[in-house]
Amino acid sequence: MINDYLEYEFTSIGPKGSIPKIVKFTTSQDGAVFNLAFGNIKDDGSIDDQARDDNKDRNKILATVVAVLKVFFDKYPDKWVFFRGSTSERTRLYRMAITLNLEELSTEFEIIGALTEMSTYNEGSFQKGIDYFGFFVQGKRCSFREQYKILLYDTDRSTESRD
Repeated sequence: MINDYLEYEFTSIGPKGSIPKIVKFTTSQDGAVFNLAFGNIKDDGSIDDQARDDNKDRNKILATVVAVLKVFFDKYPDKWVFFRGSTSERTRLYRMAITLNLEELSTEFEIIGALTEMSTYNEGSFQKGIDYFGFFVQGKRCSFREQYKILLYDTDRSTESRD
């Protein structure tokens, strides 16, 4: 199978044990936008975006999703990604995380707040204090592969001996 950089699996590790997670990108009707789905991996392989794990690693999970976005944008630099929470509470959580980290995130991503379901990525930059329907994100023109040594890139690791 060819790695198209559209699915990423990782594990949440905390007091509730190891919980498999997935980030999945799917194309939208607008070819310039991918939708981001995120959640637990169910036994049948589908995504449970309603799960509440309380595994005490929320910030690590969100940081992992940001790392996945960096890898995605290295492969698809001209695309946008749309995401929102599966509930209004989760969308609020994402807005709060963006607000808290806006300065750092803005150096690497263009972030647009979508006010309604019909919003587009042409509406204007994310602003603090606004209750958004969802979010559009695009990587700024830099190579995350060169900037970071992200293990997600290493699909064909050699088995070199180490001294």
